[in-house]
Amino acid sequence: QVQLVESGGGLVQPGGSLRLSCAASERTFSTYNMGWFRQAPGQEREFIAVISWSGGADDYAVKVKGRFTISRDNAKNTVYLQMNSLRPEDTALYYCAASTLRNVLSIRANNFQYWGRGTQVTVSS
Repeated sequence: QVQLVESGGGLVQPGGSLRLSCAASERTFSTYNMGWFRQAPGQEREFIAVISWSGGADDYAVKVKGRFTISRDNAKNTVYLQMNSLRPEDTALYYCAASTLRNVLSIRANNFQYWGRGTQVTVSS
C-alpha cells in the first residue's frame, strides 16, 4: 500500500506563491494517476487538480485554473502543486491522493484509493 506525505504548506500573503510536494513510498507511484484536493473548515473536500500516471494529461478545478499547476517527477516518486496568485479563499488543508484507475482521469474523491494526511495552506495578510 503506497504511503503519501505532503509538504510545503505554510502561511503566505495574498498574491503570493507556494509549491506543495507529495512524496510516495513506492516505485508503483508511476502507475497511479495523482490528484490534489483541499478541505476548508466547515466545508466538503473539493477537487483541485489531477495528473495522469504519465504526466501527459491533467485537469483543474475552474476556480484554480490558470493559477495552479500540477506536475510530477516519476523518477522521484513525487507530485507537485505550484500555487500562484494565492487568495484568502485558497486557505485549506491540502491533500494528495493516488488513483489506480489509469484509464480514467477522474476528479472524484471516491476514485482515489490512497491519501496523505494533508498540509495546511493559509493565505492571510
